[in-house]
This record gives sequence, C-alpha cells and structure tokens, in this order.
Amino acid sequence: MGPEARTGRRLTYGGFAAIVVAYLVIIQGGGRLAASVLDSGDGFTTTRDVVVNLWIPLGAAFLFTYAVIAYLGWFRPVLVEERRTQRWTWVVPIILVVCILGAIDYAGLADKPVGYVLALLVATQLVGWGEEGMFRGVGVQVLREHGLTEGKVALWSSLVFGAVHLTNAFATGGQAVPQAIAVSFAGYFFYLTRRASGGNALNSVLHGMFDFSILAGTAIVADQEGYPGVIFAILAYVLIALVVIIRRKRLEPVA
Repeated sequence: MGPEARTGRRLTYGGFAAIVVAYLVIIQGGGRLAASVLDSGDGFTTTRDVVVNLWIPLGAAFLFTYAVIAYLGWFRPVLVEERRTQRWTWVVPIILVVCILGAIDYAGLADKPVGYVLALLVATQLVGWGEEGMFRGVGVQVLREHGLTEGKVALWSSLVFGAVHLTNAFATGGQAVPQAIAVSFAGYFFYLTRRASGGNALNSVLHGMFDFSILAGTAIVADQEGYPGVIFAILAYVLIALVVIIRRKRLEPVA
C-alpha cells in the first residue's frame, strides 16, 4: 500500500469506470441540456455563454467529483500526496507556469469585459479542480489501492485521462484523437506536479490556468486559430518531456 494508511471505502475498477462515465454524462449531457433550456450560443464568446455552457455542466461535475470523494472517505489521500518525488521534479510546475504566462493573450483579454475574463477564469478552474480531483485524485488512489507500482499508476491514470477526452469527438470529430494523446501527456505532467508539491492543489490550479491560457489565446478571444502564443503550450510539452526523459531514473526519493 505504500506510505498511506488504509482509509475510507474500497473502489473497484468497475466502480471507478461507472463514476467516470457518470462524470462524462454530466459534462456532455448537462452542457447540451443547459444550452437548450437557457437558449445560449454554441461557443464561449459572451459572458452568458461561458456561464451557461461551462459553469453549469462543469460546476455540476465538480460537485459530483467531490461528493464521490466524500462518500468514499478519501479526502486526505486525494488532497494530500504522501509519495513525494525528488526535488528536481519542481521543474515541471515551474515550466508550466512560465509557459502559461507566455501563452495568455493579454491584449485580447484587455478588449473583453472584466466579467467575461473572470467568468472564464472560474470556468477553467472548475475544469482543473474537477478533472484533477477525478483523475489525479480518485483515479490515482484506485490504482494504488489495487497494488500497482507507481510507474503503472502514472501510466494508466494518464491514459484513462486521455481516453475520456475521446468523447469530444461528438463535437470536434477526428480532432479528438490527437487531443486525447496530448491530454495523456498533460495528465502525466500534472501527476508529477502532484507528487512534487505534496498535494492535489497546485496541479489543479495549473490545470485550470493551462486551459485558460489556451482558451484565452485562440478563437474565443482573439478570433483566430493561429494565435502565436499557443506555441508556449507546445513548448511546455517539449521541455517537460525532455527533462523527464533525461531524469526519468531519478524520480523516486533516494532510500
């Protein structure tokens, strides 16, 4: 079991799969239902669109995630990370912060109402805390409780995280496949951030800010898909991947 004491209820793989499916139904179905009932636009170009299309389904998914954590009695293992990595892994969140700051379209945001910017910040934080709670929190704990090595925990939690994004194919078609692959890598970076920082908070905040930087630097704000700031997101993947590949044998603490 590792350094954590056994706590709360036990969750099977099938139970976790059912929870993830329910989570996806809330996001995908809730978003469509809210947009239909409240007659919002298809995108996120206005404050009202952000509130209806993002706040409602993502807020419901966030509440569902932490209700599940409370039911399982897993608040401590989800929010507190006992299995720390070596200190050099702090380079992962540092790179993420630098690239997030570089990717944000400050000029585009300055042309938007303050309410819109705040609404988008809240929406992306709901994404960060919800997904990190579900996949780096519940998902990691499930895999650990089944006795997987930490390498397999990292691998499978990241792959599951990427796989669930294939449901975006309903909206984006084939673009969902490369997105799912990219998200799997991002999941591993957030997993390392969790273990470096000793909790699930920093990776949740950075996850939300990473999504905010992407949304604020693409068609939603700048009305152009080729916004150059997005290169910082790509740079984050490349730099972190290189560092991890070079230092991969020095992740775990020295006995």
